[in-house]
Amino acid sequence: MSEGLQAILLANRATLLRFVAARGAGDDAEDVLQELWIKVSAAPSGPIANPLSYLFRAAENLMRDRHRASRQSILRDTAWDETNSPALPGVSDTPTGERVLIARAELARIEAALAAIGDRARSVFRLHRIEGLAQRDIATRMGVSLSTVEADMRKAYRAVAQAREKPE
Repeated sequence: MSEGLQAILLANRATLLRFVAARGAGDDAEDVLQELWIKVSAAPSGPIANPLSYLFRAAENLMRDRHRASRQSILRDTAWDETNSPALPGVSDTPTGERVLIARAELARIEAALAAIGDRARSVFRLHRIEGLAQRDIATRMGVSLSTVEADMRKAYRAVAQAREKPE
């Protein structure tokens, strides 16, 4: 049956193109007809009482779907812009010099805390958290047991947490 619909679509292509353009498709009218062709090609076979009316209705439904998708896209983009824009107009998201200095001081405290826990524990922490190695791989690489790696990770996490809690 889809071959019959395709033939009717081809025979009435100009009329359908004008119909879609009048419904607001503009330059996308050809694209809408292409989508209609694909839908007609994939349509299940079966008798259709008025195939031309069916095609017009299908074209209008495609236009409605495109309009909804466009509106949703605009709403999504607007929400994204509102979420990611600065709270106040004219205010930059770039950190101030003061915030940069505070972050550097916190980093120095954390590095000092990691230096104090010993070389192996510091290496285990860096391999796992910075290089992304699995704890089992770290144990194999360093020639220690998995429980040793886990203990070193606990020691490192405790040191980082304590360094973050106490401001200098």
